[in-house]
Amino acid sequence: MKVDIIASGSSGNVIAIRSNQSTILVDVGIAKTKIEKRLLEVGISPTSIVAIFITHAHKDHVQGLPLANKYKIPVYAAENEWKSMPKVDDELKRSFKAGDSINFEDKFFIESFKTYHDAYDPVGYAVTDYENNKCSICLDTGHVDELILEKMEFSQIYIIESNHEPNMVEVSDYPDRVKARILSRVGHLSNEQTATALSKLVQGLGEQIYLTHLSSKNNMPALAKMTTIRALMKKGYKQNEHYKIEVI
Repeated sequence: MKVDIIASGSSGNVIAIRSNQSTILVDVGIAKTKIEKRLLEVGISPTSIVAIFITHAHKDHVQGLPLANKYKIPVYAAENEWKSMPKVDDELKRSFKAGDSINFEDKFFIESFKTYHDAYDPVGYAVTDYENNKCSICLDTGHVDELILEKMEFSQIYIIESNHEPNMVEVSDYPDRVKARILSRVGHLSNEQTATALSKLVQGLGEQIYLTHLSSKNNMPALAKMTTIRALMKKGYKQNEHYKIEVI
């Protein structure tokens, strides 16, 4: 399994997961032409994409859906998220209920799990390939519960948002309603929330951690990274010895 984070953040999110010549995308949150360009830069042909999985229908996760229509790629999303999705050709639409699992052509086994965001039916995904490699993806969510942890555990790769530092949100120039949304249980994960979740998930077996979806105004890459490193240090885990971490 190889993972490429094509885009991350409030300007757009795209994750490519490839295994045995097949690629799936999780979210397509930048323009179609940019996705095509960035895929080619990492050696992925758009024609190798066998499916697109959407976490939720906010613009920074779906604006590149014309890619699906162009290349006739099936698009999977929790059924209520289709209420606010951009136009996708009817024959490409695939709906499921949060918590459902999808065995995709014996190439990928995808488990969905409910997340907590201000969308109709947001989900995260745990993706296992035919060689039993597992990558878990938890993007926009206001908190992490036991079910999320259960679905994500035993992964070799963790892709999780570390969106903000609460004190930076509080003193930011955002309107109060936006601050409240970010900090709510259907908003985004703080650095500390992410670090706490990872301290429960990581077992020191060489896992790869990607911290994603950082706020450009309310966070700093070094701060997000150090918060997780400190949490894992308390578990006795050392960076580059027991796990690897990268901020995207």
